[in-house]
Amino acid sequence: MTDQTVKDQTVKNSRVTLGERLEALLIIAEEPVSVMEFATALDEPVESVKEALLKLQKDYDGQNEALDGGPKRGFELREIAGGYRLYSREEHNDLVISFVHADAPAKLSQAALETLAVIAYKQPITRGAIASIRAVNVDSVVRTLVNRGLVNEVGNDPVTGAVLYGTTNLLLEQLGLVSIEDLPPIAPLLDDGLEGFEGEQETF
Repeated sequence: MTDQTVKDQTVKNSRVTLGERLEALLIIAEEPVSVMEFATALDEPVESVKEALLKLQKDYDGQNEALDGGPKRGFELREIAGGYRLYSREEHNDLVISFVHADAPAKLSQAALETLAVIAYKQPITRGAIASIRAVNVDSVVRTLVNRGLVNEVGNDPVTGAVLYGTTNLLLEQLGLVSIEDLPPIAPLLDDGLEGFEGEQETF
């Protein structure tokens, strides 16, 4: 890369606001991202990043000072578990769930069923813990289960801040169960009664 190319790229980047760059990262973030992580990724001062995030929050909430308020967005920027992440607003939950269900396939894949079983028996559980049990990446599968309304976020790990997942009432309805405690014991379904589930609770 020539000096001129570097200079041209620097000029180009200078025209992109910090808020725009933050939005580009927020739109793909699947876990809350801390101010420090944003600052490191964008090579910007922590205070500048914090200020830009607060400005985005106000903008999405219809409090843009430059626009004398501006429109309120259907999503919001929440500060949670020591980080920031975009969420659809709670008042639109029914609409989102209805839309996702209408577009969802009728059957779950084997991978989705196995992941759903892990979550059902080990909840609340993080994606990292699920991946450790299944020994595969489960990001896309967990997204599928969330989109189907069978799994949702139930909190954050107090140590790592990672999202914890649990099953929903919709799963209970589809299984014909009153409570998740009505699931059959897992041990008789495993070859040795232990593999894959016993000993994991304290680890995660």
